[in-house]
Amino acid sequence: MPKKVLDITLTSLFVAALVIMIMTFSIGLPIYCRFFYYIQIKTLGMEEATGWSYETIKAAYDDVLNYLTLPGFEFGTGELKWSESGMSHFADCKVLFNLNLFGFIGAAVVAVVIGLLARFGKVTLARPFGMSCAFLAGVIALALPVIVAALVLIVGFDNAFVAFHSVFFPGKSNWIFDPSEDEIIRVMPEEFFMNCAIIIAVGWIVISAAMIVVSLVAKRRRG
Repeated sequence: MPKKVLDITLTSLFVAALVIMIMTFSIGLPIYCRFFYYIQIKTLGMEEATGWSYETIKAAYDDVLNYLTLPGFEFGTGELKWSESGMSHFADCKVLFNLNLFGFIGAAVVAVVIGLLARFGKVTLARPFGMSCAFLAGVIALALPVIVAALVLIVGFDNAFVAFHSVFFPGKSNWIFDPSEDEIIRVMPEEFFMNCAIIIAVGWIVISAAMIVVSLVAKRRRG
């Protein structure tokens, strides 16, 4: 493969890897930062709405998250009732959570390898319009949540929520919980999922914008 073609190919892969890292890291924020949920137990009034204590709600959430994010844990919801249908939905979620984690790890490996090859002069990363790969990744990544947010505003959160599940859980209806059978849904209200979407969008935008700003500052310093 001619060196110019190789350089362009690796540049594209590097930018794509950075974008994927931004995306998967942001998605992971409400998943792995459990305190984000703990705070909402009080702020969303879950104790008053359900009659369960803070400790009971927290333990139920921790059981679910242990199953979703850690190896070797069986599914459970603490003291709360759950059904086989509900468990099967969380099994589907576990696949997506693992895909997000492995996507971040894979993208990070690709970015580090290509970055090292560039650092030691084995490849030359392209700089379209004189801008770095980090700048390009930041611009691309920044555009994505803006587009998604605009679509959500157009169709409404409820419709977007249904569309999301239709795309990622095609042909399944086990994500529609019966609160009397799967009590965990009573402590995962719609407001919680909306806040998760907000924290993902904020993290995504802040990281993307930071990459753009740092790239511009570095370019200016280089003259």
